[in-house]
Amino acid sequence: MRYPVTCFESLEVCLKELEPFIRDGQHLETGKPFKRFGGLRSRELLANFLLCVALNSATHADRLTFFSDPLGGDGVIYDTVTEETWPTEHILVPRNGGVRSEAIPLEARILKAIESKQSKGGAAYASGKTLLVFLNAGESEPWFPNKVAKQLPALDFSAVWVVGLQTFEAGEYVYNVMRLDLRQGNAPVWRVRIGKGFDAWSVEPVQ
Repeated sequence: MRYPVTCFESLEVCLKELEPFIRDGQHLETGKPFKRFGGLRSRELLANFLLCVALNSATHADRLTFFSDPLGGDGVIYDTVTEETWPTEHILVPRNGGVRSEAIPLEARILKAIESKQSKGGAAYASGKTLLVFLNAGESEPWFPNKVAKQLPALDFSAVWVVGLQTFEAGEYVYNVMRLDLRQGNAPVWRVRIGKGFDAWSVEPVQ
């Protein structure tokens, strides 16, 4: 059975559409869902975009894109060559959490967010899905993906990623894309630099 879905014409078009929300910043945290894109929020669109461009760079092939999830999830990553799909779920670690929240170490807040998503529905909810944590709180507080990956609880998600702003410099937004997976020794990290015109990007593997 085929379901109606919404997608961008290209990842380039996606980035240009996301420009006002990335520049706003606050919209990524509190903006309302877009009905025309299956109820996804700007941060979920951005996280899916960042995951696609990071993995496209790693494989040297522009084959991954994403579309809305007709079953109510937070977007589906799609391989245009193999036609494989990876449904995603997203969760936010907010920037403006108040004094009490900010007193909790960022690594603990990331783990808490992951655990809360896992506990939402267990295997029936998480199995076969990719979890993306949108980190809107990490520019000024250092944390270590390897350390968080070592502390992950038992999960039913097939993979866990964290994406977040690293810095803003010379008019460019620089995001980190991190997979919490230590099978190759270190959690893989890519740095995505969005050009000031929002018409191009570059990707650099960090570890």
